[in-house]
Amino acid sequence: MSSGHQLGQDGSDLSPGILQWVAHAMGPGTTIEAVRRVEGATSSTLHRMEAQHNGRTIKLVLRRFTNEAWLQEEPDVPLHEAASLRKVQAAGVPTPELVACDPDGTRCGVPAVLMTELPGVVDLKPADREDWLRQQAEVLLPIHAVDAGTYRWRYAPYNDIAKLKPPGWSKVPKLWQRVLEIVSGPRPEARECFIHRDYHPTNVLWKGSRISGIVDWANACRGPAMIDVAWCRANLAGLFGVAVADQFLHAYESVTASNCDYDPYWDLMVIMESLPGPPDVYPPWITFGVHGLSDALMLERKDEYLASVMARF
Repeated sequence: MSSGHQLGQDGSDLSPGILQWVAHAMGPGTTIEAVRRVEGATSSTLHRMEAQHNGRTIKLVLRRFTNEAWLQEEPDVPLHEAASLRKVQAAGVPTPELVACDPDGTRCGVPAVLMTELPGVVDLKPADREDWLRQQAEVLLPIHAVDAGTYRWRYAPYNDIAKLKPPGWSKVPKLWQRVLEIVSGPRPEARECFIHRDYHPTNVLWKGSRISGIVDWANACRGPAMIDVAWCRANLAGLFGVAVADQFLHAYESVTASNCDYDPYWDLMVIMESLPGPPDVYPPWITFGVHGLSDALMLERKDEYLASVMARF
């Protein structure tokens, strides 16, 4: 790596050793020209980089897993994301390409994954919301068509359902009690496929009015397709309310036609993963320009969404 690299704003926390590792991963003659920290990341620290290699400018993203609690729970998370990036290449969906992995933090101080950067930006204020929702439904189809096979990571709830209780912050505790009874019962049959597991609008990039890529594959696994739909619906309900969450479901049902295996049980499973709560405003929503949200509104929307899902039983 050239010693003449110039760091961009917020790149000063990357040591020369980290930059040398990045340059080495790209190949001989690589120079790192600029580094900038990415706003909006909540579970790790992201930096965008511009590298020169064989006369070409290559844009990269370095993801360092700096959340100690996450690493304690899932020490193999960098290997998980690296494997997921390789796996999802078969989907034909624009996703980052894996460049290198530092699974134990030997080179980067903490575990890290180096990948290519996708073009595009997060868009939470689309001019055409109906089309925005439809495209986010459509892009799930090729992802779910990837053969999960014996993929090492498999879906499991983040919470121990047996230990959950109706939340004290809710105005409908009896409804929550009924929910706990349902999710504690048998699961509906569901086809197992490759899923993103953290699919929501801030992990979708746009270039103009078209989706340009899907990012953040650290939680991908084999599991029910409806977990991706339910996770996105729960986020949309918090962002915009029940009506938009339902619009997304209608869009998904439309693009999957007779192959849709929607069951409200999976919506409840995702809702349970927000406990014990109380729900609050997801910081990236504010970062990406959605204003007027409050923790009080999140409480109200959570109960309203729960009631709407329970009405489907």
